[in-house]
Amino acid sequence: MLIRAAPRGVTRGMLVQIAPFAALAALLLLAGCATRPPLPRETDTQGFVLERDLAGGSVARGEFRAITGVNRGFVAYLHGALEGDTFVLTEDFVFDDGERDRKTWRLRRVAPGEYVGTREDVVGEARGYQDGRAFRLEYDVRLPAENGQGRKVRFRDVLVRTGDGSVLNRANVGWFGLRVATVSLSIRREAAAMAAE
Repeated sequence: MLIRAAPRGVTRGMLVQIAPFAALAALLLLAGCATRPPLPRETDTQGFVLERDLAGGSVARGEFRAITGVNRGFVAYLHGALEGDTFVLTEDFVFDDGERDRKTWRLRRVAPGEYVGTREDVVGEARGYQDGRAFRLEYDVRLPAENGQGRKVRFRDVLVRTGDGSVLNRANVGWFGLRVATVSLSIRREAAAMAAE
């Protein structure tokens, strides 16, 4: 930002000294935005249970919003099933621009309320855990790029059950501690979702 005129009583020398602190404060403010998403107000008192609330078929309507102005809507057809101590969730995405994609989560319970997971685009392992009435999932994803390198970003998801039995999923996407995008989904049982359309 160019300094055009100093406020009354403030010299340009003072502004030069203050500028680095202002920049640092702005970065700290942005970094705070890359933290875990808060619990949505619609949280049901029953709380979210992974194996119960995403079992069987569901339909999600979602939206990805980036600070670059990218805004992509999508529908995801989900199917979840427990296989031993692993919950397998298949996600078939249909984006509003016609692109299609399939991802499969494998979330293995390692302790009461604690999971580790994998998905095709996840770097390393995801960590999932109960947080009171919510379920949180944190993981790194390497986004595809034209040059083949891709950019690694961090997703921090929170999933809650609402009073009508649907599931809300909110995610902050961070890059070097800064929030660069958000994702929001509303997930409903397949029969209920079809009836509403």
